[in-house]
Order: sequence, then C-alpha cells, then structure tokens
Amino acid sequence: MARTASYDRDTALDAAMTLFWVNGYHATSLKDLEQALQMRPGSIYAAFHSKEALFHATIDRYAARMAANLQTMIDETPSPIAALQSHLRDLADIAPCDRPSTACMLVKSLLEVSSGNALREVILGHLDRIEGLLTRAVSRAIELGEIPTSSDPSRIARRLQTYIFGLKIQAQRETDPGRMRDLCTDLAEEIGRLRRTA
Repeated sequence: MARTASYDRDTALDAAMTLFWVNGYHATSLKDLEQALQMRPGSIYAAFHSKEALFHATIDRYAARMAANLQTMIDETPSPIAALQSHLRDLADIAPCDRPSTACMLVKSLLEVSSGNALREVILGHLDRIEGLLTRAVSRAIELGEIPTSSDPSRIARRLQTYIFGLKIQAQRETDPGRMRDLCTDLAEEIGRLRRTA
C-alpha cells in the first residue's frame, strides 16, 4: 500500500518560493528549507528530489501565477491597450507587505544564476512566455484597430516587459508613493499614445 504524503505540496511550494524569492537560490540553505517547509532533509529530497528541482518548481509556480494574472486582466478588458495601461498603473500599488519582495522573482533569479546553468534556461523560457503573452495582446490591439497596422507587436512587447520589470525594481527603492504613481502613470500614458489618432 502506498504511503500518503505527510505534507501539503502547495503549502510547501509556497513556503519555498517565498524563501528563494527573498534570499535567492544560492543563499538558501537546506537548513533554511527545513525550517520554512517544516520538513526533514530526507522528506524534502523524497518530495522534490533536490534543491535545484525544488527551485525549478517554485520558479514554474511563480511564472504561472504571473502569466495567469496578466492573461486574465487582458481577457477581461475589451481593449488590450487599456488592459496593459491598467497593469502598468497597478504596479504603483506594489508594497513589500503584499509579497516577499516587490522585485520580480524571475529577474532576481536571472541576475543570480550564472550562464550555462540549466536553471537560467528555465528562467529565460518563462520570460519569453511572458513576452509572448504581451506580444499577443499587442497583436490583438492591431486586429481591433486600436493601434496602427504598421506597429511591431514584438518590439512593443519588449518595451512593455522592460517597463513592467523595471517598475517592480523601482518599487524596491522608491519610498514616496506619489513619485511611484507618477512614474507608472507616465509609462501607461506612453503606451496609450500608441493608439490611432485618426
């Protein structure tokens, strides 16, 4: 008879994700994971196989949530450009109390994991998927006639992704909520200027 797992996988992954997000991959020790997950080393390895595999799972979890939230917002707003503007404006409300860090876990991890490491390819793959989602939103805006057909969806998506991740990093250092709101509004208005004027 198979043994029933004595841990909740979702709870364990969320705890590990928070730890990796705050400390980074290399600075997170097995002892840290034991305490955060409330699991013994043998149980951690039995459940997740290795620290690297656990980190991989948390990165997948983080990226899936980010993509789902962005996709939902785009799908629920008739105007793709308005949805993207709204997302940029909403980044003004990021606060450390809402999450382990205002900075994006994908970006923090990319800066830490060295070239040639398999984990780096995982992170880059997730960033590519987010960019693809943004590209599809811009392409839809072109199809709906919101922005000119001469617009380059991929180029605009790269700019949007830079804005989104840049604002998350800025939120890490900005202490004045008004200045943060102004910055988010400025970038949202810039995207709004892509709309047809005629």
